[in-house]
Amino acid sequence: MHPWLDSPAGRLLQQWEQAQLDRAVADIFGFHALQLGLPELDALRANRMAHRWIALDHAYAAWPVRGEGASPAGSHPPAGGCTADQDAAVPIALRCDFHALPFPANSLDLVVLPHALELASDPHETLREVERVLVPDGRVVIIGFNPASLWGAWQRAGRWGARSACVLPQGEFIGYWRLRDWLRLLGLHMETGCFGCYRPAWRSERWLERFAWMERVGDRWWPVLGGVYFIVAAKRVRGMRLVGKLKRAKAAAHAAPAVLTNRR
Repeated sequence: MHPWLDSPAGRLLQQWEQAQLDRAVADIFGFHALQLGLPELDALRANRMAHRWIALDHAYAAWPVRGEGASPAGSHPPAGGCTADQDAAVPIALRCDFHALPFPANSLDLVVLPHALELASDPHETLREVERVLVPDGRVVIIGFNPASLWGAWQRAGRWGARSACVLPQGEFIGYWRLRDWLRLLGLHMETGCFGCYRPAWRSERWLERFAWMERVGDRWWPVLGGVYFIVAAKRVRGMRLVGKLKRAKAAAHAAPAVLTNRR
């Protein structure tokens, strides 16, 4: 996605996603937060957890992890607008496979997946791994491209040999309702969801501005046809919860044994 993110449509996408992330993660509390992939987007900058990291997989093989050296020529800087040898707001801490995260079970309070499932070799296994590392009542934030949109049609046109380049040359769009089924099967209950980027992914800034009216109209009249969806889900664990005051039953008084003496 790196070359495409520099296009007008790519910058529009980053602005919309950053605004949604800043609003969603600001009120999620805990101790440990993790972002999987897409270091061009600082998904955790509005979050106030003490420990926040970005994990990269093989798709970002050329991207330097903190301490490995400077950013490669022509690439975006790491999250927070810093170079790799500076203290970034969210350190790019590790490389790992997203379907095998190096964290113990029930250890993370927040996991953000900005287009990570679409680029994963096994998206369902990646989502299962995220469910494993989340603490009970932990949150997962997922951003993905909607195949039932103008952006999805543009992606399919690129796959069919059109001159326009695809948004994801190696990935695959995952449907919104399909993803909701996956979340339900894993015990991740969806809390909020929204769509955005209704206008076509024009290469020209001028044409994007001309179709800006579609953002207002689309959110009202065809909300599920946005180019991108944004989902926040929580991990629910079945258990017993006592509600209200516990009434202590008074134990009935029992007769105390008496010692009898022998008159003889």
